[in-house]
Amino acid sequence: MPKIPEAQSSLSPFILHESRPQFDWEGSGSLSLKTFRYGKTLYEAGHGHFSVDDERYLLLNEGQEYSLHIDSPVPVESFCVFFPPGFMEEIRRNALSTDQQLLNEPHAASYSGSIEWIERTYPMANRLGTALSQFRSSYIMGTLNGWGLEEQLHQLAIHMLDSHREVRIEIDGLDMAKPSTREELYRRIYIGHEYICAYYNRPITLTETASIAHLSINHFLRNYKKLFGITPHQYLTELRLQAAKRLLLDTDKPVTEVCYEVGFESLGSFSTLFSKRFHTSPSQLRAKR
Repeated sequence: MPKIPEAQSSLSPFILHESRPQFDWEGSGSLSLKTFRYGKTLYEAGHGHFSVDDERYLLLNEGQEYSLHIDSPVPVESFCVFFPPGFMEEIRRNALSTDQQLLNEPHAASYSGSIEWIERTYPMANRLGTALSQFRSSYIMGTLNGWGLEEQLHQLAIHMLDSHREVRIEIDGLDMAKPSTREELYRRIYIGHEYICAYYNRPITLTETASIAHLSINHFLRNYKKLFGITPHQYLTELRLQAAKRLLLDTDKPVTEVCYEVGFESLGSFSTLFSKRFHTSPSQLRAKR
């Protein structure tokens, strides 16, 4: 896998497309979007832990120090887009300027100050994720020339700015007096949320998760439910049940092995929760496939 690019001086993007079953790397790079298929990649960046797979992509800020780890029985395919410095700010300038301003100053300097993105994973099913998937397909098929690559990059940027505005609305929904307090709380809640997503199959605890988020347990619980509509434990249980369902349908692993592999500690409670959630027992689901 090639070296992850540092912040670039040109206005051309860097695309990383590789397949590896095992890989470790640490350093920093440009503003980037990370996608992976056929397996999971674990990132550590800042105080956050992130799991990136077929269903979610990761956004990291320019200059962020991070490490990544891949350990899979099959090759995991990466497709990561690294944006040149100032590119997103120029797109934002065009979005916020009037046609007259752009006619008068088509090449004016971007607005001062870089965009501080919220570093977290996002569902591939959203608009930006769909655009990323289409970009990946076109890139792999070799149907993009330099012009087409730039057009795709501009389209991704527009979707990124739309997604950023949606995140700002979520942040503003938290009832703190100061905007800076709302944003910091949002970031910390998401650190805990991402930790659950990354390590749901391990015996993680509420105390550990709140500590990773640098919040008290009560503060984390209260605001997690306010942001996501469910408790951290409810979300953790849902992640484990969905993972168990996939393993039961896609592998021949015994029910007991599936139970412990996804993080449950009791076969009895796993079966009860699974039956309640999917209206069929683990064994019955396996028999129906």
